[in-house]
Amino acid sequence: MDQLSPTRPAPDEAKVAPKADPLPPASPATATEQKDAPKWRTRLLMFGLPALLIAGGAGWWLTSGGSVSTDNAYVQMDKVSVAAEVGGRITEVAVRDGQQVAAGQLLFRIDGEPYALSVAQANAAIDAAQVDVGNLAASARTSSVDIAAAREDVAFAEVNFQRQAALMEKGFTTRAAYDASRHAVAQARERVRQAEAAAAEARTKLAAGPTSGVNPQVEAARVQRSQAEVNLARTTVRAPSAGRVAQADRLQVGQMMVAGLPAVTLVDTAHPWVEANFKETDLANMRVGQRAEVRFDAYPGLKVRGHVLTIGAGTGSEFSVLPAQNATGNWVKVTQRVPVRIAFDEKPSREMIAGLSAEVRVFTGGGAVAGK
Repeated sequence: MDQLSPTRPAPDEAKVAPKADPLPPASPATATEQKDAPKWRTRLLMFGLPALLIAGGAGWWLTSGGSVSTDNAYVQMDKVSVAAEVGGRITEVAVRDGQQVAAGQLLFRIDGEPYALSVAQANAAIDAAQVDVGNLAASARTSSVDIAAAREDVAFAEVNFQRQAALMEKGFTTRAAYDASRHAVAQARERVRQAEAAAAEARTKLAAGPTSGVNPQVEAARVQRSQAEVNLARTTVRAPSAGRVAQADRLQVGQMMVAGLPAVTLVDTAHPWVEANFKETDLANMRVGQRAEVRFDAYPGLKVRGHVLTIGAGTGSEFSVLPAQNATGNWVKVTQRVPVRIAFDEKPSREMIAGLSAEVRVFTGGGAVAGK
């Protein structure tokens, strides 16, 4: 019995299976397009994309005119250190850290009782000076009376001396009586001079000062009272300008405040700026007034327009506490940085904090100042 091969179909199946229709032959044009399509895409990517990037970069360069940038930049604000002008114990603290205050607002208060006593003492000194002036006036009047009495004594002594002189010529008196009468005349005249000197001294002490028109003793006492009143007013410490309070933890009720020691700091948050430290090699085309853009590390996506306000008068090393000694033998050249102040042309949408890191780009415009 014949057996069929496993891979060979049966005669009946071979007769029943339909024959597949052959695929039509591809046209020459379609085959060419299928071969050329990858080539055009490759060429477009190879040449079109670089050309597009070059054109975009050239357009940006032409429109911007060139720029320099640095990330060595920080937000700066005016800071005022408030110190007490008089010493004493703190009795009241009216602010807290981070609080916004207005100019003239109370910050803290120092115990004013000792200074109030100084005012009272100064008032007593004024009263004493006025009493002294009254005594001097009385002394001046007494001196006038003494002058008149001394002149009467002089007149009487002169008459007595003339009488003794006449008697001496006739020999009816002694030499001792004659000398005594002459001595009495000299003493009377001396008392007149003393009385006149005392009166002149009293008038001098009563005289008003040439600048104030008031007796000097009274004026000195009034100045002392004014100084005591000023010190009393200084026990109330107020904000010299508007700003935000910082380092207020130094103020504690009961703490002894030393005059002149910084107690609290006010930060002017309303007028911030950016200090950008550019390399000296970036300053060739930089000018005051050129526009700038500022970005902040703390606020991603925030961009603020500004302009160059000032270019520093010296490098950072020139104003450092320990400047570099470039005249030494181990000198190594280091690229210096110059502080450039960037002013904001618009108010930032986020709150500025002193010391924030920033990135600054200045559009030098080929050396031309922006807007001119």
